[in-house]
Formats: sequence, C-alpha cells, structure tokens
Amino acid sequence: MGKQFEIRPFPRTRLATFDIGALSRKKHYVTALLELDVSEARRKIRDKKKAGAKVSFTGWLLQAIAAAVARNKEAAAFRVGRCKLMIFNDVDVSLIVEKEVNGQRVPLPLLIRRADSKTPEEITAEIDRAKAGRLDGEQMVLERGMTAAEKLYYFLPGAVRRLVWRLMMRRPRYLFKKMGSVVVTAVGMMGQVNGWFVQTSVHPLSFGIGSILKKAVVKGDEVVVAEMLHLTVLVDHDAVDGAPMARFVAALTENVEEAAGL
Repeated sequence: MGKQFEIRPFPRTRLATFDIGALSRKKHYVTALLELDVSEARRKIRDKKKAGAKVSFTGWLLQAIAAAVARNKEAAAFRVGRCKLMIFNDVDVSLIVEKEVNGQRVPLPLLIRRADSKTPEEITAEIDRAKAGRLDGEQMVLERGMTAAEKLYYFLPGAVRRLVWRLMMRRPRYLFKKMGSVVVTAVGMMGQVNGWFVQTSVHPLSFGIGSILKKAVVKGDEVVVAEMLHLTVLVDHDAVDGAPMARFVAALTENVEEAAGL
C-alpha cells in the first residue's frame, strides 16, 4: 500500500504572506473589477520587440499605473492618525515576482523606486535582473540578505508577528521606504481565466493583474474583437473618498487603453 500523503516544507518567507492576509481583513478596501482594452498596447509592444527593444507587457503596465498615480497621488495616500493623510511625491511600486528558493518557486517583492519617472524599458530591465538572480532560504527580499531583526521575525509566534506589522503600519514613512505605496501582483496571468482574482494587501493601493482574453466589444457603432485585460484594484477607503477614486480609475483607464508611454 502506497503512502496516502506527503509533507513538504515551505520557505519561512511564506509566514509574512499569512500575516498580510490576516491584517488585510481589517482594511476597508473598495474593490474595482476592471476590463481594459490593451489591444493597442500589445500591438505597440510587439512592434517594439521586432525593432529590438526589450520591453514586456508587465513593465509597461507598471509604468502606466505609476503615471496614473503620479497624476492622482491621493489614491496611494497613507492615513496618519485620525484625520490626516501622508501623500508621497514619488511612486514606489512593489511587484511580486517568483524567485527560486531552495528549489521552490516563491513569491517575493521587488521594489521599483520612482516608477513614474522610468520608461517601460527601464522597468522591464529591473524585473528581468530580479528574475535572473537566485536566492537561498536565508533571504527574504531581493538583492540583499535579511537583517538580524528580519531573521528574528520568522521565529516569533504568529500573534507577535502580526503585532509587529500593526506597529509598522503606524509608521507610514517606514512602510513607504520598505514597500512603497503601491503593490502589483500578476495573480491571474498564468492561464486563461475569464474572471477576476481578488488579492489581499496592506498597501494603500493594490493591483491584481488577471488574464488577457479576446472578447467582442462595442467601439463606436461597431462590434470588434479586442484584447481585454482583467484588472483588480483595491483602494483604501479610510484614506480616499469616492470622487478621487473615480478620477484615479479614469486616469488609469486612459493610460492603459491609449497605450501611454509606448
């Protein structure tokens, strides 16, 4: 009789994912489920690649998101105290990328500084450099090892780890330095899923990139086939009201559907 199951270890870095999941349930996010036409952007990216440029769809989308945030900085604001917001001038974006850790593929954050001031090609190059590197089990973030305090974090009980997070979340400047104000995860880009994935987060502004599917859409008086991106947006309602949210989503839609930056 064969084994009924097997037990596999996972990297300690996954503990932070559990903690973020627990803390995200206390956030008051407004969720927007968007379908955006990326036909023009995909066409321009293909043309650029044929001309020898190194640019990816993800690299361009991050730049388009960052540019929309730069025009509507309040959308990525941190709440401070009871009635104040901390709004950063730079748009620093965390991208969750898969890295190999002890032979396993593990999601880890890459922080792209001042993404709004970079080109899609520059962001693509940063992502490619991060994916090309390898980490061992003693590293929790890209391009550096853990500090002594970060190593200690993974040996603490869950309740204490989450207390550490709650204390950090009261210090927006520290959080911004460590993780930026925007996070993007390609949670649904693998495969063809006709729907949205709703991610968890503790960032003021969070994006979940879904599948791109060909769909019939109405443009003017015609029905055409377009490549439609499923995108989930989480906005912290404790910091941002409905009108600024709507303006940000409108700016984001314009950037994406007009292939801004390409």
